[in-house]
Amino acid sequence: MDEKEEMIYAPLSGRVVELENVPDPTFSQKMMGDGLAIEPSDGKVVAPFDGEIVQVFPTKHAVGLQGESGVEVLIHIGLETVALDGEGFEAHVKQGDQVKTGDPLITFDLAFIKEKAANHVSPVIITNGDTLEIEKTQQEKLVAGESILFQTKPKDEKKADTKSKTKTVQYSQEAEEIVAAMGGEANINAATHCVTRLRFALSDEEKVDQEALDDIGLVKGSFSANGQFQVVIGQGTVDKVYKAMVDETGISEATKEEVKEAGGKKQNPLQRGIKVLADIFIPILPAIVTAGLLLGLNNILINPIFAEESIIEMYPQWAGIADMINIIANTAFTFLPALIGWSAVNRFGGNPLLGIVLGLIMVHPALMPASDYAQAAAQGNAPTWNLFGLEIDMIGYQGQVLPVLVASWVLAKIEVWLKKRVVDSLQLLVVAPVALLVTGFLAFIIIGPVTFEIGNGITGGVITVFEAFPVIGGLLYGALYAPLVITGMHHTFLAVDLQLIGSTGTTFLWPILALSNIAQGSAAFAMMLVSKDEKLKGLAGTSGVSAYLGVTEPAMFGVNLRLRYPFIAAMIGTSIAGAFISLQAVQATSVGIGGIPAFLSIVLENWISFFIGMGIVIIVPFIITYLLGKRKLNTN
Repeated sequence: MDEKEEMIYAPLSGRVVELENVPDPTFSQKMMGDGLAIEPSDGKVVAPFDGEIVQVFPTKHAVGLQGESGVEVLIHIGLETVALDGEGFEAHVKQGDQVKTGDPLITFDLAFIKEKAANHVSPVIITNGDTLEIEKTQQEKLVAGESILFQTKPKDEKKADTKSKTKTVQYSQEAEEIVAAMGGEANINAATHCVTRLRFALSDEEKVDQEALDDIGLVKGSFSANGQFQVVIGQGTVDKVYKAMVDETGISEATKEEVKEAGGKKQNPLQRGIKVLADIFIPILPAIVTAGLLLGLNNILINPIFAEESIIEMYPQWAGIADMINIIANTAFTFLPALIGWSAVNRFGGNPLLGIVLGLIMVHPALMPASDYAQAAAQGNAPTWNLFGLEIDMIGYQGQVLPVLVASWVLAKIEVWLKKRVVDSLQLLVVAPVALLVTGFLAFIIIGPVTFEIGNGITGGVITVFEAFPVIGGLLYGALYAPLVITGMHHTFLAVDLQLIGSTGTTFLWPILALSNIAQGSAAFAMMLVSKDEKLKGLAGTSGVSAYLGVTEPAMFGVNLRLRYPFIAAMIGTSIAGAFISLQAVQATSVGIGGIPAFLSIVLENWISFFIGMGIVIIVPFIITYLLGKRKLNTN
């Protein structure tokens, strides 16, 4: 590497995103190296410097380059876009091509990626950054080929040369070690790789020797997701390790589809159902969380918090602002079925726009809200339709989850069935109108009434348990929430939270979730102080801050679960705090941002109790983790 600076220009136009905020542990935990991510504003990827194309992955979702100074950069378009198998991408270069700054590398359909991929945010990683000093841009918005993203210069030329030589050796030994750490060849049903990771479908993930895996120098991290155990290696090396694994062991090559199918076989119906719920609710979380935060802000304005009078009572000129904030915040919850309809129909393979229409139909202003319907029915003036002698309730499903979920599934299946049978020239006139009309009638006649009662039964049962045994309910939910995050089952409780809010106006489950976020952060902060490993200290500090702000994955998966006792300490703290706030009947008016800002969504009268709960999850996990950490370090 030459003793000179390398200017690395932005390969995409768009907004800068810190790597820690990328919702993929491979990138957020910097398993492959440091860098930044870009939320693209168009579908063009250009060369960030003069250099050589090291690799263009067959699915065209990622490209690796090496600059004239030796710097190595990976550009990964979107997250989990390998699953798209090249659809929506077009590569304009191939391996070995020489490129100049600004030359087109890949073009992609941004709208398609936004719709089909897990996320369109695109990491740009310096994969040999351990040999470099990296200065990152301070700009928020970038122009491809014009804005400087990084400036780099070598730390130590000898170290860089050593690293370069290492890349030329065969990886047969490392491949054999990885297979052994996976539990041996007999435990591997199928294996493949993408541009950064080895992907395994294992018979039993309990047989993975995590400690041995972490000790392998090439391995930058590992995690399990969607039925696959993924081992992060890095671009330019992962394909060689995979080839060595195939050549030197009894593992045979497999396609991504074969690995996905093999991994999916391990999931039971409950796991598959949970994954469906996750696929539906994760895309709409930003709208729900934002609405919760704004409702919290509105609560501060309209309630007497800082004085005997509220802010709008002391300053009437703020009343209009508070009212506008309330409307903006309430919209996501008022039209929640439209959000769920969009995401659910898209997940089930239908047209998401029809899902929006279906959701809006179920909350049409001409319908009486479910919250008012029971009283109107008791008074004998509830509105109904008369369909050939059959009385159908004109009831709206504001804030309800189950009715629109089931209706969305029916709509998508009808639409898919019709598309296969109606000629292309008539599809616009037949498919959508028939699918929407049939689903609409079924929604009001059968689906809505039945699922509405089921939803009320579920919420009533949960409420009864917490009212009868609040300490036990809070203790168990507080202890189990973090393990539920590992399995993905926590997504089912988001649906219950939303159902509770829609039926009763508040939820008592979400406050415990918020405290769990803080507990994971407290355990991570304790590890930052007690650990002697500088890498772990840095990760614990940054992930602790993230957890305190409501994003627990870096702390949970990067620090606490790896060491186990911090994770258990966080569970203990959340369990105690959950029991306390359940006994105090702490309620939240919305699902907002977790962690420290969570108090904004808590009912004002419950603030003191919630703050006491926050104190518990800040102190208890920290002390337990710190003491256990000190003991283990002294023992070792």
